[in-house]
Amino acid sequence: MPLANTQIGAFLKGDLSSALDLVNVLASLNLTAGTAFDNGTSAGQVDKMFSDTRTLTASSSEDLDLTGTLVDAFGATITMARVKGLMIRASTGNTNNVIVGANVAANAWATLFGPAGASGGTLTLRPGAFVVAGCGSADATGWAITAGTGDLLHVTNSAGGTSVSYDIVVVGCSA
Repeated sequence: MPLANTQIGAFLKGDLSSALDLVNVLASLNLTAGTAFDNGTSAGQVDKMFSDTRTLTASSSEDLDLTGTLVDAFGATITMARVKGLMIRASTGNTNNVIVGANVAANAWATLFGPAGASGGTLTLRPGAFVVAGCGSADATGWAITAGTGDLLHVTNSAGGTSVSYDIVVVGCSA
């Protein structure tokens, strides 16, 4: 089944203003970045997508294996060789933070979050926070995944007491 109409992007808009003696000064910012992907495994293409809302109990963690255990919307097991887009959003109702990254002792997916290991690269998502990462349409590589040695995305509930929920979408290529 082909993957169609896949887009990933982000924007940041803001106006900075200041009232001076005789005039008001305004500096507007409108920055956008995004990519549209076709179906396939080359530059500007993706052929696999995983999406889910997940919940971690208090003080728990999980390792999402990007090569062979994730299941798509139709129940098919997904095996990715490269990630070209990632979005993770912590629920606004969380009390604790959601921590994502390569901080797993073995087989960490470190090409985006590196370095791998117990003190590896992480990103803390406070309640309601989100992160979007995408590669440009000219990028054929994306973030490589190595089955069995570099394929685990580690996600942790930062504290005890309450569970956390998060949404995740991963798009990538099978080859």
